[in-house]
Amino acid sequence: MRHVLSATVQNVPGVLAHVSGMLASRGYNIDSLAVGETEDPGFSRMTFVLRGDDRVLDQVRRQLEKIITVVRVDDISARNFVERDLMLIKIAAEAGVIRTEIKELAEIFRGRIVDVAADSVIVEISGTEKKLEGFIELMRPHGILELVRTGRIAMVRGSPVTREMSEAGDGGPLPDAGAESLA
Repeated sequence: MRHVLSATVQNVPGVLAHVSGMLASRGYNIDSLAVGETEDPGFSRMTFVLRGDDRVLDQVRRQLEKIITVVRVDDISARNFVERDLMLIKIAAEAGVIRTEIKELAEIFRGRIVDVAADSVIVEISGTEKKLEGFIELMRPHGILELVRTGRIAMVRGSPVTREMSEAGDGGPLPDAGAESLA
């Protein structure tokens, strides 16, 4: 089973190394990990994608919550959330028909060409994992020269008030008073 965890952490040096080291030392494989500053520069949000049963998820969550710089951990897998991944893909493409075909496919996938060289193009595309995988498969016959992805980021849909009310209604936890502005 695929789980998406969102952890709010203090924005201090070493947090990423501490968290990823803890997970690795316990044998958990991270499918995707993205980290970035939140609306409050004192905090960052880490988005993890892990595979495993509910027991594994519970263990990971408990271990993360023990780390002093981790403020909050949410399993957003079962909630209504938006998930995106960003990719840059360099494709072999001489000027002409092939380049035109790649440009048209990029537009269909709502991507855009961000660099053009004599023998290649770089396409920027964002979306779900499935969407990016689909684009990659269509580009393989042309020759993928290089590919870089950010990892998934995710956010629960709706306003914080809506989320708090829906969590209270289903018996789920409400945010701590100190973490309320971070949700």
